[in-house]
Amino acid sequence: MNIEQVTPLILTWNEEANLERTLSALRWAKEIVIVDSFSTDRTLEIAAGFSNVRVLQRVFDHFADQCNFGLQQITTPWTLSIDADYVCPPELMAELDSLETVFDAWDVRFRYCVYGTVLRSTLYPPRVVLHKATSVCYLRDGHAHRVSIDGRVGHLMSAIHHDDRKPLSRWLSSQIRYSVLEADKLLSAPPGSLGWKDSIRTCMILAPFLTAVYCLIWKRLILDGRAGWYYTFQRVLAETMLSLELLDRKLRVLSGDETSRKM
Repeated sequence: MNIEQVTPLILTWNEEANLERTLSALRWAKEIVIVDSFSTDRTLEIAAGFSNVRVLQRVFDHFADQCNFGLQQITTPWTLSIDADYVCPPELMAELDSLETVFDAWDVRFRYCVYGTVLRSTLYPPRVVLHKATSVCYLRDGHAHRVSIDGRVGHLMSAIHHDDRKPLSRWLSSQIRYSVLEADKLLSAPPGSLGWKDSIRTCMILAPFLTAVYCLIWKRLILDGRAGWYYTFQRVLAETMLSLELLDRKLRVLSGDETSRKM
């Protein structure tokens, strides 16, 4: 694969805390396409400082729809679809440049960072990031999105650093929205269709406790000191907020509250 055949695609909304580090690691790209949701901070100013960046703006409705819009703007055969807080190391660029195009897409594992400190493990799963621009479609999946691929998927050897440095207040406000969307997803799933992880999440009480044990003990994040505790607290709080949203809906139904969502 010729590296010039790859166009990075990035979604942004108020990413001044992350974007410069992300774009600096992509100087090899002939063009980077950014789909911005009308940022009000320095995001556009930062993007303008990179000559290989093309910015398009679109009102945000969902991550999947933003990605699909971005794919329509890609003119190269391949797309590297990443978040604004992903930092691609030099070894990833080298791997892409020497990659044999025997697959239609590739996924990548992540190394999670807390303010630059790399954790020994993470709950963040591998994700398809490199794919043919015309062979995929992004679908809504709760608060997040997933890619539907027409073809075979390979695995990249390199890892991407996930290093989100936005303020904690931004993370907290996002989790409130995410908990609503995740609850919608869990409660609308057909009976028996949920995997074991999502089934545990619907139990409400178990998920936050098991998340703490899994992160600190099984994933050994207790050995990463403050950074490990920080990540664990974030994951436990996210699961607690989801449990609270699910419990709130159940209590509303039991009380006959007409504003409750369908359980």
